[in-house]
Amino acid sequence: MKILLVDDARSVVQVMTSRLNSYGYEVVHAENGQKAVEVFPAVCPDLILMDIEMPVMNGFVATNQIRAIEATQEWAWTPIIFLTSSDTVQNLITAIEAGGDDFMSKFVPEPVLQAKMQAMSRIAGLRQRLAVANAKLQNIADHDGLTGLLNRRSMDRKVDHAWSTALHGGDSFGLLMLDIDNFKKYNDHYGHQAGDDCLKMVAKAVEYVAHSTNTQGLTANAFAARYGGEEFAVTIPGASYAAYEHVSHAIVQAVHDLSIPHEKNSEWGVTTISVGGTWLEAANGEIKQVFRLADEKLYMAKERGRNRAEV
Repeated sequence: MKILLVDDARSVVQVMTSRLNSYGYEVVHAENGQKAVEVFPAVCPDLILMDIEMPVMNGFVATNQIRAIEATQEWAWTPIIFLTSSDTVQNLITAIEAGGDDFMSKFVPEPVLQAKMQAMSRIAGLRQRLAVANAKLQNIADHDGLTGLLNRRSMDRKVDHAWSTALHGGDSFGLLMLDIDNFKKYNDHYGHQAGDDCLKMVAKAVEYVAHSTNTQGLTANAFAARYGGEEFAVTIPGASYAAYEHVSHAIVQAVHDLSIPHEKNSEWGVTTISVGGTWLEAANGEIKQVFRLADEKLYMAKERGRNRAEV
């Protein structure tokens, strides 16, 4: 267990650190509340032992600020125990109201300190397991169960954030809408299980293109999502037109190269995809207009023969 010990008295720090180290705990020291707030994000302690009266910033104010930092993060909560030499009723009330969880004398007897730390250690273990479980649940909630791509809800949230960033920075913004050609005929001919397998393979190809262009430096934050049914979307913020155009054609080629048999896609004989997109040199207006324009280009790609990108 990692403990952030916040106290300006060197003698207290030395004694308390020695006692905690003897139990096998790691101790990081901050000499006042302001320093504790500064180091808190990097230290990520399992427990904070906070003095009340300190120069620069007292423990109550520091606790309020640490709780404010945690409020910006999901599932964030760090136990805070106040240390004091005057355990008055008013101090106890103020400590709890400030966001503290317990109150302890700096001169607490050894058995009591050890028992409290054992309890905190159990809580730290539970918090770690809870964090892992929550991360798994969040991953499930954010991704499409069949293809593994971001789902529509998660995509909307991520696109809104990318669009807002582009608007404020005057950055470029690209969006591609994708649709598997004659997919209903594929399902009718090969069956829905084969259709699901086809969707998964196409999704992997689309995701690979987005990821590889990021890795190559052509794009920085391109990401793919399942838009619905046999439709996908690739968002390309902050990239040049040449990079955006490259991604669109690379996706068409990657899906064609999968060579998934599709007898009912008569002109090609394999599964293909059509892509429509729009690119803005500087983001402006509303994101729904970007989707509308990309959708219009997608229909144009269908009308002009499919297995192509209109961007």
